Amino acid sequence: MPLDLSALLRPEHTAVVTVECQRGVLGPESALPALVEAVAQVGLVAKVAGLLEAARAAGAHVAHGVALKRPDGGGKTLNCRLFAATARRAGGPLVGSSAAELVSEFGPATRDYIVGRYHGVSLFHDSELDSILRSLGVKTVVLVGVSLNIAVTGTTIEAVNRGYQVILPRDGVVATPVDYGAAILEHTLSMLATISDCETIVRILRQNAAA
Repeated sequence: MPLDLSALLRPEHTAVVTVECQRGVLGPESALPALVEAVAQVGLVAKVAGLLEAARAAGAHVAHGVALKRPDGGGKTLNCRLFAATARRAGGPLVGSSAAELVSEFGPATRDYIVGRYHGVSLFHDSELDSILRSLGVKTVVLVGVSLNIAVTGTTIEAVNRGYQVILPRDGVVATPVDYGAAILEHTLSMLATISDCETIVRILRQNAAA
């Protein structure tokens, strides 16, 4: 039975959470050109920026999960190919650098939360995200950002493990290649999350805020 999006998206218990939407990941300083191209192909930045604006206006919560890197590499264990590859690259989302900042279209706004981590493939791994969301009374998490290959998928699984309802807007998340993102949404994440789109989520948040 389909879940009632209107009931899930009550602003007071909803949080929109961006996944690694940083200048050094999907912005002008990215070392991941294929991901930047995929983001541009689906128009993700403009759609998510509109969703974030609507969420804030409706009174929903907004948090940004960011990956961080120390100059000495501390805090990260190179226990998989992904971490080993990123460790070899110069630069990256160094703490305090512009590459670690959100893309400008996403803020942060004054009331947003920034939640960083040095290690892991999920925003919930060894971060304060869960405790922040619970303190705010959040029950529904809308995940947006990059990428469906790893971080969005890992975060979806961890959010479900922690008892949250998860909503994924298909035009607010992306993978490389883009077709792989559509496949994982259909064949894996649709079993864990409610799949929607940015326009529908914006409309329901606005309706609920006005009710």
